[in-house]
Amino acid sequence: MPAPERLPAPGVSATGELEELLAEGELTVVGRIREASNAVLLCTVAYEGVSADCVYKPVKGERPLWDFPDGNLAQREVAAYLVSEATGWGLVPPTVLRDGPYGEGMVQQWIESGGPGEPGDAAGSDAAAGSDADADADSGSGSDAGSPQAGLLALVDGEEAGEGWKPIAFAEVGEGRTALLVHADDPRLRRLAVLDAVINNGDRKGGHLLPAPDGRLYAIDHGVTFHTEDKLRTLLWGWAGEPLTDEAREVLAALAARLADGEPLATRLGELITPVELGAVRGRVARLRALGVHPQPSGQWPAIPWPPV
Repeated sequence: MPAPERLPAPGVSATGELEELLAEGELTVVGRIREASNAVLLCTVAYEGVSADCVYKPVKGERPLWDFPDGNLAQREVAAYLVSEATGWGLVPPTVLRDGPYGEGMVQQWIESGGPGEPGDAAGSDAAAGSDADADADSGSGSDAGSPQAGLLALVDGEEAGEGWKPIAFAEVGEGRTALLVHADDPRLRRLAVLDAVINNGDRKGGHLLPAPDGRLYAIDHGVTFHTEDKLRTLLWGWAGEPLTDEAREVLAALAARLADGEPLATRLGELITPVELGAVRGRVARLRALGVHPQPSGQWPAIPWPPV
């Protein structure tokens, strides 16, 4: 029997084909990502002679969150993917909700990280839930996400970010020394900052940024999203208060239309998040369009997640 054809990264094959593979293929667990706070399993998925690496996060392996009483992480991960696809930016890799070896869960294509991460690289997409952990040696082969934030985040001495960088905050770096944490002034990150504002991402860490070898940027781990209250916590505050780009304005206008009652996106999101949460998404899009600027920290709670990377 011939070995399954290996499927290339998103953007090479049609997204629909990737979704079908993830949704219909046979999942085989090959390892566990140890350092993840919830159960994250590295798998292969095979369907009709095609295979790929993926991440499977079973709902049974989720730790309950007191401030997210409705739904689950897996549903919100899929909802974030759908919104990302609706923007046309492709910032989240193909992600589906399906049954697996340990029950229903989120399955997302694995993105091999370690590609170009320099400021100014072309726009990107979001990737599998790799983070910074190794696969469990007892469970078979795995993959290491490397240094996802390479070229996208830095610590600099002094009080100026420097050309091509945006300041985030001052950080204690040991021995009483303080450095300025900065992120790249990169159009890929700027698009992601807009997406995070729409989905109300409460946990945008540096380790969730995965530049791929083809120059695209992927972002992962979107379980803490879609809350009705302002929960935005992110490292991507560099554009706070600055005008949105013309591209972002156009994308938000199109997204508003797709979120209208009866539209396919709104219907699908209604199966994953509550009606109140869906209304909050519409409200955030409307607010971004009305103000025309990137959001600023609310000041009601820490604006930067911990640990930041």
